[in-house]
Amino acid sequence: MPNPPAGRPKPLNLPFDPIARAAEIWRSRFGPADAMAAVTSIMRAHQILIAQLDGLLRPYGLTFARYEALVLLTFSKTGALPLSKMGERLMVHPTSVTNIVHRLEQAGLVRRRRNPQDGRGVLAEITEAGRDTVTRATRDLMDADFGMSMYDTAELGEIFDRLRTLRIAAGDFPG
Repeated sequence: MPNPPAGRPKPLNLPFDPIARAAEIWRSRFGPADAMAAVTSIMRAHQILIAQLDGLLRPYGLTFARYEALVLLTFSKTGALPLSKMGERLMVHPTSVTNIVHRLEQAGLVRRRRNPQDGRGVLAEITEAGRDTVTRATRDLMDADFGMSMYDTAELGEIFDRLRTLRIAAGDFPG
């Protein structure tokens, strides 16, 4: 079988739905399987989407996490943010932000500088090369509907709303 096109994970081509099969077995052994099946489906969807998005971003030397960081910097009025603020807004651990910014800096897409407001903190600032990369990469992601082309606008809104409920329950933000 040939390799899938860039931006697409290799199809599993299983003769059955393994999550549905696991849910049947789960029901017979443990009881209700709805939550287990939903969580497992979300985790598999995450794997599929990350593989697709990372594949689309690979020509730019980016992963989706690095792309998100660059986009966040473009959303900032000055094109720069403290690393702590980036971690908060990207909802990742400070160590992850440091690694992401380091990789972007090595690629010439971001530069670090002292925060002039406190003199101790570090800002990540997007470079012109970073802005250009975001523009080109965003065009590719939008052309691919971020890997979600099988859903119409109403379905995408429903997915967002249903997962938003989970994020509110987790305390990401008030509902």
